Amino acid sequence: MSSSHDRVRLSHDPLTGAKAERMIAARSESKEATLRTIDAIVQILKREGVEYLSCFPTTPLIEAAAQGGIRPIICRQERVGVGIADGFSRVNNGVVPGVFAMQYGPGAENSFAGVATAYSDSVPILLLPLGHAEDRQGVSPLFGSTVSFKTITKRVEQITSPGRTGDVLRRAIAALRQGRPGPVMVEVPADVAVKEVDETAFRYPPIKRTVSAGDSRDVEAAARALCAAERPIVHAGQGVLYADATAELVELAELLDLPVMTTLLGKSAFPENHPLSLGCGLGVMGPALFNFLRRADLVFGLGCSFTRHGMSLTIPAGKTLIHATNDPIDIHKDYEVAYPIIGDARLVLRQVIKACREILGPRGRPRPEVAGEIRAATEAWLAEWAPKRNSESRPISPYRVIADFARAVDPAEAIVTHDCGNPRGQIVPFYRSAGPRSFLGWGKSHALGTGLGLIMGAKLARPEKLCVNFMGDAAFGMVGLDFETAVRNRIPIVTVVLNNSGMASEGRAMPHAEAAYATSNLSGNYAEMGRAMGGYAERIEDPARVLDAFRRARRVTEEEGRPVLLEFITARETASSSPARDFKPG
Repeated sequence: MSSSHDRVRLSHDPLTGAKAERMIAARSESKEATLRTIDAIVQILKREGVEYLSCFPTTPLIEAAAQGGIRPIICRQERVGVGIADGFSRVNNGVVPGVFAMQYGPGAENSFAGVATAYSDSVPILLLPLGHAEDRQGVSPLFGSTVSFKTITKRVEQITSPGRTGDVLRRAIAALRQGRPGPVMVEVPADVAVKEVDETAFRYPPIKRTVSAGDSRDVEAAARALCAAERPIVHAGQGVLYADATAELVELAELLDLPVMTTLLGKSAFPENHPLSLGCGLGVMGPALFNFLRRADLVFGLGCSFTRHGMSLTIPAGKTLIHATNDPIDIHKDYEVAYPIIGDARLVLRQVIKACREILGPRGRPRPEVAGEIRAATEAWLAEWAPKRNSESRPISPYRVIADFARAVDPAEAIVTHDCGNPRGQIVPFYRSAGPRSFLGWGKSHALGTGLGLIMGAKLARPEKLCVNFMGDAAFGMVGLDFETAVRNRIPIVTVVLNNSGMASEGRAMPHAEAAYATSNLSGNYAEMGRAMGGYAERIEDPARVLDAFRRARRVTEEEGRPVLLEFITARETASSSPARDFKPG
């Protein structure tokens, strides 16, 4: 199957005008002589390479998309539908945007949480809510998307007349492609959606992404500081992924023997099987990351926001900061930055590499002791955790489930994501991603259940990959019926439910309620639910069966094209890999 880049190139074929004409002729032959606003929207989406429309009725855009050759993916609830578009966009790095359409009123209202997640994680998705008809606009208490979504979108606009369709979509797609990514919303009033359009609505040139390099003086100053530092470290964010800059980051790291950590959103931006990888910085992490960051004299923030947040590490005081980002709003936001650079991560990296070679010579600054220290710390850490990762106990240790998954699956052949709470804290430090978008880290607005939609979108974007989401039973309770969406739409994902029959960490926050009323207890047989929804499902209680369960799951998805639900009965594990409890996340 072609890559997203190939799809975009194909969609830029100069014959797209002829395709629109053929559609017009086909509609005329089908006795529907007029073309409507929604038909123009569909043709514009096709020119941008869009193949899927994640959606929930009722909106006439669904039928128009199907007639125009875009496949509708109907979800069970809007939040998951937004998540499908979100996961699709992340895996494609926004080259082809994920798109979600919904009805006005409750459809838009129910989408809010999913859009908030995409906004907090800066994901470029296109939202196409139906709007109230023009004569009902602004009538209280009707829900208005253009007003309510302004705080969680990069841009909001409304198609106020059919003739403006091309102009509005051009601005919307441009907002998705330029600068900091984020959701963009275009509301289509219900009556405008089905009004007749003329050929001007189809005048739409596909939008190219435009990026810029950093100011050469800023880069030169930062490179000199980087080369002079005694204990530098790279703090890489998701901007490296969106810029497709992993190769350049590896080149710089190897030139200077720089240890590299990633943010949660940036996990997989640097291959975690590389000798210079410190892994992902979160409240949970390996000791190598903790020690290198604690002792660092300079931190090179690349493609990150340096936002103080519960899902980010606080940068210890006294560090010199280089901060390269494509959004000026992040500079000096939470930290004093000595060397700011505004620019695209890949272009800035190329500039920094060139400057460092000029300063140090073509061999850079070899420091083989760095990789040796990382290796020694990591091996000692894994040995310390081996009892849990190899445990034969029942209920099964969740760390055993994650370790056996890594043994069963080559991370280069998979895309993996987590859910909130314990599954995130258990998988992020121990699972080693194998390169760009082999792992989807998320969570500045971390709603339970988000991972299920993300992994369906990932599978649509990369059908050749084994796509797996790990979630707890609480998260499954939020969105579990959308496993049927994967079944019905033939999206062969693997959903792993770590079922410990409760909320392992939350119980500590309500000890009296827990003792008196067992408030953290949950119940359910989720494998039975998976089978009832038409998927392949297993319930695993024996740790000896974990490895083979993952192997069977892969076979079912690849050979039968069926979604799989694996329910592991696990212990209420509260231990986490936190090298220093006083070293807090943001």
